[in-house]
Amino acid sequence: MKHAAHKATAGSRQQFSFAKALFSSGKGFHCVRRVRAAQAANGGVVLGLDPAVAEKLNEVAPLTRRSIREAARAAERRNIMLSSASLAALVGTAATAMAFANPDETNTLLADASTTTTQMNRITSASSTVSRSEARESLSSDTAATQQTSNEGDWQLGDMSSLDTSLMSRSQANNPVVAALMDGDYGLLPDGFDPNHAVGTESNQYPWGQCTWYVYQRRAELGLPTSGTFGDARSWGVSASSLGYWVDNTARHTGDVVVFSPGQENADSYYGHVAVVEKVNADGSIEISESNANGLGVVSTRTFTAEQAAQFTYIHY
Repeated sequence: MKHAAHKATAGSRQQFSFAKALFSSGKGFHCVRRVRAAQAANGGVVLGLDPAVAEKLNEVAPLTRRSIREAARAAERRNIMLSSASLAALVGTAATAMAFANPDETNTLLADASTTTTQMNRITSASSTVSRSEARESLSSDTAATQQTSNEGDWQLGDMSSLDTSLMSRSQANNPVVAALMDGDYGLLPDGFDPNHAVGTESNQYPWGQCTWYVYQRRAELGLPTSGTFGDARSWGVSASSLGYWVDNTARHTGDVVVFSPGQENADSYYGHVAVVEKVNADGSIEISESNANGLGVVSTRTFTAEQAAQFTYIHY
């Protein structure tokens, strides 16, 4: 049995169906909800909806996926525009605050970097004769003809007495050891002394272990080469003097050759003896080193008083 309640008007059923379509779930483009919404969007033909209300419903609930994407893009563009406008307003506000807070610094930041020019002023002195005049006069031919320079005169090297001549070597010796010894003996060198005298052969020609052999070796160690052809010990003084050595009877330096006459201080009665001065003491005594005084090739030392030392012959340099 049908009741009268079910015989509602078509308008009532249509209104109920539209509300159900809006608030009930539905899927697909042909569902009741989508159809009713489309009808509402197209001028609000359903139940006589106002067009403005229908447009608002379409904005709130887009009909298609494309409409949803477009609505999202539109919302994003609105957000970007709002953010840009807000940022621009913030920057403008900050710049305005800085300008009012410190106008000088703001002008410096906005303007080009300034440059500083330093002006150098000429320093002149009334008593100075070397400064250039501010007013320059042109050179005439007459002036140029009368101004001449002269190269006459002499060189002035200053006060020569201020030079310390003791620091200058006064010898002409090629051997630096000889040159140093000569500087100490300057003024005592005898006539005929040759600082660059010949030394004979470069090798030791004397018999091994003999006094002459030892003196040759020891002098070479001290940087004072000795001739290898002086002969027997007794003839060393004469041979050295003939070659330009300095020979006398005074012990002067370490390295001097001591020549013993035959039989002198236990020297060989025929050949004599030679040794090397190792030290000259303040009292005039000397210390010597020698070979073959106690046996062939045996090196030994002895000390002689100043009186004894004055009896020997010495070869210097």
